[in-house]
Amino acid sequence: MTRLFLIRHAHAGDRTKWRGPDDQRPLSEKGWRQARGLVPLLSDDGLARIRSSPSLRCVQTVLPLAEARGLQVEEDPRLHEGTDPHEAFIALEADLESISVAASTHGDLLPAILDLAADRGAVLPPDVLWPKGCTWILDHEDGRWLGARFLPPPEA
Repeated sequence: MTRLFLIRHAHAGDRTKWRGPDDQRPLSEKGWRQARGLVPLLSDDGLARIRSSPSLRCVQTVLPLAEARGLQVEEDPRLHEGTDPHEAFIALEADLESISVAASTHGDLLPAILDLAADRGAVLPPDVLWPKGCTWILDHEDGRWLGARFLPPPEA
């Protein structure tokens, strides 16, 4: 069995108060605490790849996890805000044929990817939430989506 650790980027502060390009909006102090909290929370030994939207807040969210695992954060534009969730889903599903993957993305893509997994058989709980810094763990085996569980954001 392989797993997809689908992560919504951690807290990054107010978009309307940020003066630079939105892609360069960094994590807040709270967000960095959430990002560091992912390391013990996601202690699955099978994690072999970490993908992220190119947005700085997404990359920073999984950076402590990547450093702890000795992995690189691979920026993937298909995980960027506003992109087609089908493309992201297909790329992630292809990886799951052989390895477990963590993917850091945005609040618009995360529920869409969950819906696509559910359409393919993943069993989701009745209340689907996706607050900043949360993780969804989706099990995948022999080309089939199985269960899914929600992990709230690490305490910040």
